[in-house]
Amino acid sequence: MHAVIRTYSGQGAKELFDLLEKRTSDVEGLMRTVTGFVSYALIRTGDGGIPITVCQDKAGTDESVQKAREWVGQNASDIGASAPKVTDGPVILHLK
Repeated sequence: MHAVIRTYSGQGAKELFDLLEKRTSDVEGLMRTVTGFVSYALIRTGDGGIPITVCQDKAGTDESVQKAREWVGQNASDIGASAPKVTDGPVILHLK
């Protein structure tokens, strides 16, 4: 398995997560279409938030990053959130 973490902070990040919270059903529907999807979480932080996606392989997490970028561009471009810091890597342990 492979995971990707996108950290949103700074300008527009809080507003972006306000929108994501209002549109969780849209986000869920989008992420469940990612090839090799395993799990997804949205975590609110003090200055924005962190989505975490786990997929069967790196191709899936790359697809999730692209879909997230497109969704933000189509639904939240007026918010002006800064691009996220993206961190990814192989999953060592995944508990459910």
